[in-house]
Amino acid sequence: MRIRSVLTALALTGAALAAAPAAGAASPSVSAPVSAVTDVTPYATKITHAQATSMFQAVGITWSSSGGCSNRNVSTCTSFDQLNLESAQGAQTLKRASGCALNITGGTETGHASGTYSHWNGYKLDYGLNTCINNYITGSFTFIGNRADGAAQYRSGSGNIYAREGNHWDVTYYNCGGC
Repeated sequence: MRIRSVLTALALTGAALAAAPAAGAASPSVSAPVSAVTDVTPYATKITHAQATSMFQAVGITWSSSGGCSNRNVSTCTSFDQLNLESAQGAQTLKRASGCALNITGGTETGHASGTYSHWNGYKLDYGLNTCINNYITGSFTFIGNRADGAAQYRSGSGNIYAREGNHWDVTYYNCGGC
């Protein structure tokens, strides 16, 4: 009987650990059994550089880097390590919806502005400018004003934000854009 109690306790502990948030994340307040909690915000699913490039290749998205590299810790590289899955899916959605050539010039590498919804945290991608994508974004999305740095901002129907920064579009993906 003692062994059964220990096994039951271990199973419950394992279930609680599996449901626990990642280290450093805020824990939801739980007054019900773990299995009864349904209103918990999921954490972003992170993908590797290889997974992202495979997703981009599948729809014809290209990428480039001024340094010709993909090291996340080098600012002249273009890296997709720790990119949010929904950001990669958002890029695929943009490519499919617009039919335009897309070249990613910035990913999760160091050197971008910090913040919760940052490149480093996997929420942003930069795209090179071209007439097709410029016209698609400005013609399909709602102009919402200029950022403090003067970048014109457009919001898609799904809530993602497209900001025109000099020589590229800086896109913040809050979701996959209807994928």
